[in-house]
Amino acid sequence: MYNSRSLISMSDAVGSTVWIVLSLILAIVGGILVYFLFLSKKNEGKFKGFVGWLYEFLSFKKMFLEALLKITYLIVAIYITLSSFALIGTSFLSFLLTLVLGNVIARVIYEFSLILLVICRNTTEIAKNTSKKIDDNKTQENK
Repeated sequence: MYNSRSLISMSDAVGSTVWIVLSLILAIVGGILVYFLFLSKKNEGKFKGFVGWLYEFLSFKKMFLEALLKITYLIVAIYITLSSFALIGTSFLSFLLTLVLGNVIARVIYEFSLILLVICRNTTEIAKNTSKKIDDNKTQENK
């Protein structure tokens, strides 16, 4: 009725399901513990070296998306340029259009993405400076 292969695959499936559920529970507990114990505001500026970098990385103090976008733009631009040369044999016009318009469209898309990041960074800086001015005004009023 049952062969050894079906029993092995069934036990593998049960083991995988158990591991997936256990992983989910550990991830939830670990995420909550890291957030409340490691990423609390009282730990800001407390860590140095790799742990300081890890704190900034996990608390999103530094944005790594800008560097990632720049690298992917360079990869996409090089790919568009190199792949456009495959079109020379079929049509010189399609080669030129792909070479020029492809790179221009890619550049515009990446610039819009970077503009969103710059807006986010500037808004964060404005909010930080505004809260410092409000705190300074409150301390001057209390004197």
